[in-house]
Amino acid sequence: MGLRFAIIVASAIACLLSVALAQDDHYPTHAVRLIVPSLPGGNPDVLGRLLAERMTRDFGAAVVVENVTGAGGALAAITEAKAPPDGYTLWFGDTGAMAINPVLKSDVGYDPIKDFTPVTALAALPTILVADPKLRAATLSQFITLAKSMPGKLNYGSAGVGSIHHMTMAIFADRAGLDVVHVPYRAGTAMVNGLLTGEIQVAWSGIPNVQAFIESGRLRGYCISVLKRSASTPTIPTCDELGIKGFDVATVMGLFAPAGTTPKVVARLQTEVAKVMREPAITARMEQLGMIMEEDGTSSYVKFIKRDIERYSVIAHKLNLHVK
Repeated sequence: MGLRFAIIVASAIACLLSVALAQDDHYPTHAVRLIVPSLPGGNPDVLGRLLAERMTRDFGAAVVVENVTGAGGALAAITEAKAPPDGYTLWFGDTGAMAINPVLKSDVGYDPIKDFTPVTALAALPTILVADPKLRAATLSQFITLAKSMPGKLNYGSAGVGSIHHMTMAIFADRAGLDVVHVPYRAGTAMVNGLLTGEIQVAWSGIPNVQAFIESGRLRGYCISVLKRSASTPTIPTCDELGIKGFDVATVMGLFAPAGTTPKVVARLQTEVAKVMREPAITARMEQLGMIMEEDGTSSYVKFIKRDIERYSVIAHKLNLHVK
């Protein structure tokens, strides 16, 4: 009886596997859910809807965007981690959810390496170091000199403790040897208002939030946080160009499936996404949003995530940062 039962179980498992593999050959056969961890209108939402529209057109099945916000992307991550690994629930993960949250929060509710299958990197969202033009520093070098001359006197803003704005300045201040005071706000727009009203003197901000203010002279742009100038603000140099060598900090968005998703489904997704991301209309829209397209494959993206976790872990340890 024992041997017969084992044979029956093995046969059943083999049948299930063959059915699953056959389904993979025809993926997708019904609607795909794309979880986006931002409110409608945010950069991830805009890119998600562009991607979903094109994939629906080419995929043979609808791709439906679902906005899941809260806890700095953790709620969206947890939702994705619990989804079946069949390719029908995808997620826009980013640096905040994949590298910063797990470092700052002792019980974030998911493992960024074990709970997901990275499909592909999508885009980097750099920030610009902007300042109140009343500040007696017209260039990055002058700002660094001024800040060093008055330690603990200049305020910088962020969209909250552990936000990319906060962590970017923490890394920058560490590299440049600055002592500046952190003033956290509830959101990036409130942070920019703090700059415009003089509550804070400097901040790292996403490009769309400050581009018009830089162009009108209401804010001064010092440098961009990545190694390549943005097509939307080509006159703003990189920090690397201005002497902060190798400075490269940004929110990187990628497409993820749950852990255990089959290589065949991942390969189909990679093919479709790569085709969409090469479309001129998509490239142009990304440039308008200040995004820089990422071209990493899955293996290099996994290595990037691990390096990012290590980088933010080091800075969080130096600053003794922990968010409950």
